[in-house]
Amino acid sequence: MTPEATLARFREYMVGPTRFMNLLSCFELGIIDGLRERPGQTAAELGTAAGTKPDAVEQLLLLLVKEGFVAHDEGSGTYSLDALGGISEGDLEHVIAGMQMIKGAALRQLYYLTESVRTGTLVGLKELYGFEGNLYDAMAEHKDLREPWAKLMNSETTRIDPWFFDNIDIPAGSQVLDVAGNTGLGAIHTYKLKASPGLRVTTFDLPDNEKESLENFRKHGVEEHCSFIGGDVFAEVPKGFDVVLIKHFLPMFDKSDVFRILQGVNRSLEIGGQLNILTPVYPEDTKNSDFRSIDFFPSFFLGCAMGQGGPQKMSTYQSWLEECGFKVTKAIAEEAASMPPEALPVDAILCATKVA
Repeated sequence: MTPEATLARFREYMVGPTRFMNLLSCFELGIIDGLRERPGQTAAELGTAAGTKPDAVEQLLLLLVKEGFVAHDEGSGTYSLDALGGISEGDLEHVIAGMQMIKGAALRQLYYLTESVRTGTLVGLKELYGFEGNLYDAMAEHKDLREPWAKLMNSETTRIDPWFFDNIDIPAGSQVLDVAGNTGLGAIHTYKLKASPGLRVTTFDLPDNEKESLENFRKHGVEEHCSFIGGDVFAEVPKGFDVVLIKHFLPMFDKSDVFRILQGVNRSLEIGGQLNILTPVYPEDTKNSDFRSIDFFPSFFLGCAMGQGGPQKMSTYQSWLEECGFKVTKAIAEEAASMPPEALPVDAILCATKVA
């Protein structure tokens, strides 16, 4: 790449935050919904509905017209949806959920990314909320962090779980432990997608999640088949289970803590016990543009979520599993062509068994 081309790439980074908020604001102000409901509105009409000046509407829509998202008729001065008109409301809802998660749980905290990396702590949470800890603990106290994150994560879980369960084996009648299963959605999906006589699924997470998990089990009619155990994965993983699931948990930690988790699971299983992992991964070739994970996760985990961690390459996870006493039996990643175009993580499945 020439020096000129390198500097031109810098320009894309410089305008990233402003482009992001310009686009999201047009949705939050109701401008896009307004144009979907009634095409051909002027900036004055859109401004009245949004409670702002037409001058501001014109400024915001310049970018969307430039990108081809919105069309502008110079003669009449009216706006209509262009490319956005061909996107379903459901697809747009998922995209906006992702953008609102980034705004609520990442954008402000990333101002302090450099300080967070230097200290290994989430400086943004301390400066903005007076909170010392990680994002997941902070969400228990701060609704403005929890709601956008939970909306996107529940949507992502609903999307990815069918693929995950289609590609793992849970023998009939198994006792399954969902490690760091949060409020039980994963356990519910496990039972419904892999149901068999005698199958029982237990969510293992911090005790604070027990009440909501049990409510979710009752709500989905699986309370006879799903249960909850409160505890800390770094203290001890419960024994007596045939299959252990770890979904979207390992990237929260650096190598030393990932080893503690895997070794704890190994101690909890009998020889031949199964471990199934679902996790975002980085490409083996980091210049592979089909993988979006590198664009998002390093900054998110270091500056917003944990002050450490981040996904790894699939080969790295395979090596770590073997070092912790497992034999890897399957390792597959999502194919980019089958993923939603706007999806950020490329997820992988690693299946392993405990060996002697």
